[in-house]
Amino acid sequence: MQSDKPKTGLIMTGGGARAAYQVGVLKAVADILPRRASSPFQILCGTSAGAINASALATHAYNFRKSVQRIAIIWSNFHAEQVFRTDALGILRTSFNWFMALMSLGMSHHSRALSLLDRTPLQNLLEQYIRTEDIQHSIDKGFLHALSINASGYSSHQSVSFFHGQPELEPWNRFRRIGVRTEINVDHLMASSAIPFVFPPQKINREYFGDGSMRQMAPISPALHLGADKVMIIGNHMERAAPQHQHTHESRPPTIGQIAGHVLDSIFLDSLDADIERLERINDTVDLIPQKQRDKHGFPLRHIDTLVISPSQDIGDLAEEYIDQLPRSMRLLLRGIGAYRSDGSDLVSYLLFERAYTRRLIDLGYQDTMDKKHELIKFLDVDHIIQDMATQSGKR
Repeated sequence: MQSDKPKTGLIMTGGGARAAYQVGVLKAVADILPRRASSPFQILCGTSAGAINASALATHAYNFRKSVQRIAIIWSNFHAEQVFRTDALGILRTSFNWFMALMSLGMSHHSRALSLLDRTPLQNLLEQYIRTEDIQHSIDKGFLHALSINASGYSSHQSVSFFHGQPELEPWNRFRRIGVRTEINVDHLMASSAIPFVFPPQKINREYFGDGSMRQMAPISPALHLGADKVMIIGNHMERAAPQHQHTHESRPPTIGQIAGHVLDSIFLDSLDADIERLERINDTVDLIPQKQRDKHGFPLRHIDTLVISPSQDIGDLAEEYIDQLPRSMRLLLRGIGAYRSDGSDLVSYLLFERAYTRRLIDLGYQDTMDKKHELIKFLDVDHIIQDMATQSGKR
């Protein structure tokens, strides 16, 4: 792969179990590409659960279909017990510690005291499937330009993009967001996906980190810093027209589950929409300036083509149909904090790591992507990929 070719970035956001939707999108992309094609995305950027999917793609970038199949097998057969402890003793212990930490106004210095669930099973799972040496192999062979994983520092208050990539890539430093060169490992994935209050923070070097969606005001930025010429973005919520303000009357106050779901939606959803809108405005501005003038005056901005694929249905509403798939201990916990009410289903959608639900999201992602098949073929320049593969085959 030549370094001077245009580079395509893939951005996968957070959202816990909602990230199963990304797998459906990736399956559709794999079906559109030639069978033995390498990854069409030279730059992979992931946040929260999207960081796990991005890293899994990076380990087998030489064969995109194979990497997607490995990811799909896991997501299609998920059970919550593979992500966090669901046994009664585990739930009781973490819930008690969480409650006591809140009562002590957070004075506990134990990092797990402020987490509702124990993610040890997820760490064990990731250690089986994600290896730093496989990521480096993809980089060395030219199938991957860079992998970026976003996490939020609790002490520095910075959004940190840990990136693993080609030697010429440079770190960056912007207001409250930085890029740090490193070798991506499981600790970075655990940090990026540590949903606040739900999962414990992860220590990397001398600082504790939490979910990368926190303070991530510019989710598209890491891909651009790493050299992406165009970006495909997989969202995790249904696009809606701007709502009209309506006054509503609530007969009862919100539950903890409803508040938690609202907070998580704010963390995971709002910044991406705002950044896409910002990029579109920049593109409009760039397009007003002739290329000759941009070259003459060293205009630093450039047009970045984007393709956004997001759910055609409300993922939170879909979760209501599958709540009873969760282990009994989890159902009791969620019922206790009010997440069983319809207005608390958003919280459930982040934690519903059960195969009936994840398969539903995979199917939805696949269909939504196939609905944009012709747009995707043009965006990825699939005809050129086929020509390149034929040329390489002819040289052997």
